[in-house]
Amino acid sequence: MVVSSAKFFELLKGTARPISAAMRIISGIHKSKRIQAPKNLPVRPTTDMAKEALFNILNNLYYFNDISVLDLFSGTGNISYEFGSRGTENITAVDAHAGCIQFINTTAKSLDLSITTIKSDVFKYLEKRNSKFDIIFADVPYEFELALFEKIVALVFENNLLNEDGILVLEHSKQTDFKNHARLSYQKNMAVICSAFLKIKRLI
Repeated sequence: MVVSSAKFFELLKGTARPISAAMRIISGIHKSKRIQAPKNLPVRPTTDMAKEALFNILNNLYYFNDISVLDLFSGTGNISYEFGSRGTENITAVDAHAGCIQFINTTAKSLDLSITTIKSDVFKYLEKRNSKFDIIFADVPYEFELALFEKIVALVFENNLLNEDGILVLEHSKQTDFKNHARLSYQKNMAVICSAFLKIKRLI
């Protein structure tokens, strides 16, 4: 699972693609499975192309059946299903909306995926959590100010929630810029959204 910094940057290059609004599982045992969430959920699922770009990177960094994943602001569970379909069995999905949690539970059961759901405010959850993950994905609401993004980053790293080779992935709009963040490994700009990849670094 360990990769060099050079390999990490190499894998991240050239992944920007157009985006699509379709919500489907891209790969794995449920490849091409389309999922329709109720219209009353306050969600903005990660688009097909953005998700494909993300997993093209992660696929070359990790063996999915060996990792633990934390999906923050999990919404419809779109990201969790993708990990589950690719073989990840240790998945935790956190969202404050009861309807989202119920939908993830129902969908995970129908797909026979191992997803633990937690109804909680993400910040409160991160403050109390003491176990570690290989990948933490946060599909943060686009209206969040930079200070709230920074709070997520601080809670993850100050509470040591990542394993040694773990990655925190923040999905954000182009109005949010992480290019000068001390822990940033790479920031990938796509057509509408961006993903910031942050890793454990020794800060002086």
